[in-house]
Amino acid sequence: MLLVGWPMSFQLTVAGFAEGATIPRRHTCEGEDVSPALKWSGAPAETRSFALIMDDPDAPGGTWNHWLLYDIPAATSALPEAAKLGVSGTNDFGRSGYGGPCPPRRHGPHRYFFKLMALKVPSLGIRAGVERAQLDQALMGQVLAEARYMGRYERK
Repeated sequence: MLLVGWPMSFQLTVAGFAEGATIPRRHTCEGEDVSPALKWSGAPAETRSFALIMDDPDAPGGTWNHWLLYDIPAATSALPEAAKLGVSGTNDFGRSGYGGPCPPRRHGPHRYFFKLMALKVPSLGIRAGVERAQLDQALMGQVLAEARYMGRYERK
């Protein structure tokens, strides 16, 4: 899924489930809690790095950040499962790296958005472990294009 106004050629796919479908248990707190494999194409030629945010806007207390990853080299066009590339921020579980879907039981399905941004700079110049507000601030004025992919998950 792409945002209106961004170049139509920049596309992100997440392995293991179709756009809008259920995220496999393997990638959740009820499974192995490992990040899924991602791949992308069509980034603008002037891209110098990438940043990735995975969040859940349906969390009871507001948007929950599951994965903050930045300073991904521009030559990269995929992340393998359980990726360790780039620099990790601190997710809302209070730890670095990926934290899979883990919504409250009987809360209904939640949407999880993977947002990949092509950036103008080779590095955002921020330390590892920053939280979402600091990452958002560093991203201001640096995004060339954004591609999105959404999955759902529900704990019963």
